[in-house]
Amino acid sequence: MGFPESVLTEDERVVVHVHPHWKALIMPVFWLVVAVAAVVVAWLFLGDVFAVVIAVVAAVLIAWLVIAPWLRWRTTHYVFTNERVILREGVFSRSGRDIPLGRINDVSFSHNLVDRVLGCGTLTIESAGERGQVTLTDLPRVEQTQSELYELVEADRQSHTFGDEDRDALAKEIRQAE
Repeated sequence: MGFPESVLTEDERVVVHVHPHWKALIMPVFWLVVAVAAVVVAWLFLGDVFAVVIAVVAAVLIAWLVIAPWLRWRTTHYVFTNERVILREGVFSRSGRDIPLGRINDVSFSHNLVDRVLGCGTLTIESAGERGQVTLTDLPRVEQTQSELYELVEADRQSHTFGDEDRDALAKEIRQAE
């Protein structure tokens, strides 16, 4: 399931759109290999009845330990636009959170040695409001994404700041209206 472009406003553009890092799929792939190996071994060395029983058990385990995590990974979206951070996750029941760039107070990242080798990490976004901070785990290219988000926040602040040029233009407009 792709990210629905219909949730974007008219002037909004997507800057970064990622799923969690592929490392989230390592254990599901491991369980898939184990389940297939168990079925093959049962088929080769045990009778047909045992092989069918093990194949049914393996199918249930594959659905639970492989397909469900893959669907969760596939339907988790981290989207950074020029106006907000959009988080969407869930397969059957969906949840989401939007954080306007103007409410973001701090953006930090962390990653351990394994995360550094794999090129991912944890991004923490602290925002003003009741819900505080949000943590995005296993985010690919976390350092680059943190920098891009910082630049988006700064650009948003600049576009909403009342500067000297704005003051002069407003004063000129008032004088003309009089």
